[in-house]
Amino acid sequence: MPKLKREGGEERATDFVESLDRVLRLLQVFGATTSPMTLSDVARAADLPRATARRILFTLEHGGFVASDGKLFTLTPHVLTLAGAYLRSNLVVSVLQPVLDDIATTAQEISSLALLDGEEVVFIARGSPARVFSTGLEIGYRLPAFCTSVGRAMLGQFDDGELAKRLKPMKREPMTPQTITDPKLLLKAIQADRTRGYSLVDREAEPHFRSISVPVRRYDGTIVAAINMGAHVDRVSARELIARFLPLLRDGAEGARSKLL
Repeated sequence: MPKLKREGGEERATDFVESLDRVLRLLQVFGATTSPMTLSDVARAADLPRATARRILFTLEHGGFVASDGKLFTLTPHVLTLAGAYLRSNLVVSVLQPVLDDIATTAQEISSLALLDGEEVVFIARGSPARVFSTGLEIGYRLPAFCTSVGRAMLGQFDDGELAKRLKPMKREPMTPQTITDPKLLLKAIQADRTRGYSLVDREAEPHFRSISVPVRRYDGTIVAAINMGAHVDRVSARELIARFLPLLRDGAEGARSKLL
């Protein structure tokens, strides 16, 4: 019988569902490659016994989430129903999507919305100007939090002691020659961003890209996300990011605040 604990007047099972964890681990390995995978590839990447991976893959295939030609396995578009359910039910996305669209139209640049997920940021919405073949960070794209403007904007929610504890064990591999990896320097950078209310990261996450972000706060001041805009260094200067994009981001974040309950 599952062990139960009483919390807030309700009883909750505390057992870890190992079988579900294995399914989720297996699904995630497909996100690390663009090529179909063999059973052995999947088992190795998910750190699962071959027989276990085989049963999970066949179950997912039966449910329409995985397709196979008998040797290679790929995800099907049906997995997007899981992501779609999250996006439809997420208040931050529903409130900020019109904001992103307005910012993108006004600036004629792509705007993005990100959440903090452990040591990474994940982009969950974007707004694009009305032109074909625009490029940018796609939905679900992940980056390290420590070297991105959205990540630093959200890490500013923690007090200095908690922030130092988070930065010290964090994986801080350099993404470019400009990437700051020293935890003490990162702490100072995030403290400065917190004070000025925005983060500007110049070629730290990508070699030729700079971006600016502001935190998104809900009604009580709690930071729940960050919105950003960025561009190639040859096209938009850091000064222009601050002069032209920052006011749009700030107005958008402030306008959404009262709607984020």
